[in-house]
Amino acid sequence: MMNRKELDPDASRTAEFGVCLRAARMDHGWTQEGLAERIGYSGVHVSAVETDRKPPTLLLARRIDLAFGTPGRFERMWRRSRRGVLFEGFEEYLRSEAEAVALRLFEINIIPGLLQIPAYVCAYQGALVRRGASTRQQADERTAVLLRRQKCLAEKDPAPLLHAVMDEGCLRRSIGDREVMIEQLLHLEALAAQPRVILQVSPFSLGENRPFAHPMTLLTMPNRAMVGYSETQKRGFLEREPDTLAEWANEYDQLQVEALPRAASVEFIRDVRRGIEHG
Repeated sequence: MMNRKELDPDASRTAEFGVCLRAARMDHGWTQEGLAERIGYSGVHVSAVETDRKPPTLLLARRIDLAFGTPGRFERMWRRSRRGVLFEGFEEYLRSEAEAVALRLFEINIIPGLLQIPAYVCAYQGALVRRGASTRQQADERTAVLLRRQKCLAEKDPAPLLHAVMDEGCLRRSIGDREVMIEQLLHLEALAAQPRVILQVSPFSLGENRPFAHPMTLLTMPNRAMVGYSETQKRGFLEREPDTLAEWANEYDQLQVEALPRAASVEFIRDVRRGIEHG
């Protein structure tokens, strides 16, 4: 068991949360069990958060603020900890995504997140951890967020229209082992057969004529307004400016025309899969 001296608040935002939680609890003269009773969690859970073995949640942070009489303090700390997991603007994007009636996606290097199988997600996030680009906690939380998004999309009735254009590199880049890639490509073939899903491949042969230098998403909301989101390696951008979104929509229309047609795209995906199977 770690003690207060062993936990460095500068190690991570969640470590800072744990140190502050323990300090506030001790200032009140409460045991871990005593705090746990007041917030509806177990003493084991409180201990895990204090020692950075379990990440805090928004509900936990709000209950801690109520117990200590510190309106917003721990919730603000929780929100700061989230910034290391999700890009700025992404949480607002997620709220719009959940309400959208149509999604138009473009991805460059990996299969779009909403179309990824769990094994593909784990392989990609695991590589980030091994390279030191992410902590295991951050990777696990990003995975959980993605799986929740997929579940929300699958359960929505009526289902939104999902149109995804993938650069050829998404299919050629190996993520995980051979079996993972075969399963992922089979999943794309199955998705393409669904009536509300359109998949297209943007081949390498488009060269400089391919629009968009970065992944992007265009959402159509129930009131027909649009919301855009794009990412670089380090930052996310939420776009609501109508003129910019109109430019994105025009470029996406061009991309749809230049990409392989729907049936040819599915056959392209199938050919890549067969190449892996027989390679």
